[in-house]
Amino acid sequence: MICLLNFSKQIKLFIFILVLLFAFPLMAEPIGSVSTRFKFLGANDKIVVEAFDDPDIAGATCYLSRAKTGGIKGTVGVAEDTADASIACRQVGPIELPEDVRNGKQDGEEVFKKSTSLLFKTLQVVRFYDPKRNVLIYLTYSDRVIEGSPKNSISTIPIMPWR
Repeated sequence: MICLLNFSKQIKLFIFILVLLFAFPLMAEPIGSVSTRFKFLGANDKIVVEAFDDPDIAGATCYLSRAKTGGIKGTVGVAEDTADASIACRQVGPIELPEDVRNGKQDGEEVFKKSTSLLFKTLQVVRFYDPKRNVLIYLTYSDRVIEGSPKNSISTIPIMPWR
């Protein structure tokens, strides 16, 4: 009986840690939002715009717009957001590429991730480098544990001298 009680506490602790991890993903700076559908109860459905800096490349910033489900489920954080998202990335300062990016070893590396459902769905941004054109490419897409979505969006940053 005592062993089962400890196991129950361990499960509760594990669930609590999971909730904290999903509540505090890689942080994006909120820029603004617009309502897309009125809800009588809870928050409205909306499109949110957020900005985040590439964690490995100073001078590269991406702006992400994504759908956010409202209603009661959205208000308490258990709604599943749609896979709709768009991205625009810009050079906002001098860019010095790390060697692992320049030689392609970090192609496809995740630079941003946000939970879009309680447990199993995420919106991700990954980075690639095109050495022939000296361009960074950012791809956003949504995935699930079992099934992802083909909806995606890309943005590029041609690396230019900074004045």
